[in-house]
Amino acid sequence: MSQPCITDPNRASRLMGVLNNNVDFGQVPDTTVDWVLHNPVEAGQQFTAFLKKGARVIVGEPKVITIDRSTPFNPEFVGQRWKIDTDEQEDTRSLGLTQLDLTAIRFKTMLKDGESFIDGEEKIKRLKTSKNIRLDVKIFQTLWENKHLIPERWKEKTNGNTTYIYFDGTILLNPDGDRYVLCLCWDGGEWDWDYIWLDNAWFANDPSAVLES
Repeated sequence: MSQPCITDPNRASRLMGVLNNNVDFGQVPDTTVDWVLHNPVEAGQQFTAFLKKGARVIVGEPKVITIDRSTPFNPEFVGQRWKIDTDEQEDTRSLGLTQLDLTAIRFKTMLKDGESFIDGEEKIKRLKTSKNIRLDVKIFQTLWENKHLIPERWKEKTNGNTTYIYFDGTILLNPDGDRYVLCLCWDGGEWDWDYIWLDNAWFANDPSAVLES
């Protein structure tokens, strides 16, 4: 059961006052200060994560993350008049996840021996047949909004190419009715996201993030 959070603004102000009076800013490198000043949103997310962990430093990468299902994913995150394809049922097994062990996620290309690529629609069919749990867009959103949670190994290239990690548990429709899925990628020294048309060709560096069932 989750613990109650701060709702009293006076209590929040007291918290910030205590931190301001007790943090040894003389120990904080100038490079860190510059990063915080230039990346206030991500810095705030990381500090929030620190406080949620009991204001303790956790050594190593987080393994289990929380997926907040109280607010559904808004497809207009991508653009106006985008929507979720209701004719293509989301993977309900993924939608039921409120805790996710990042070490359990596997990357699946669904390529068969001798294939260098397949189209996206065929890939979706093979994923369904495999019975793997296709991770949905709320999990994508959680990682995008908390980039410090994304495992380091996800930055690795595939055959020298940027790896695009797809969340096929939810299919989106653009205003013209074309079917897309969202992905994360480490490119140019930072995390980025994209949306890809299912009629495109999908290669070895286009894996889907799944849980084995």
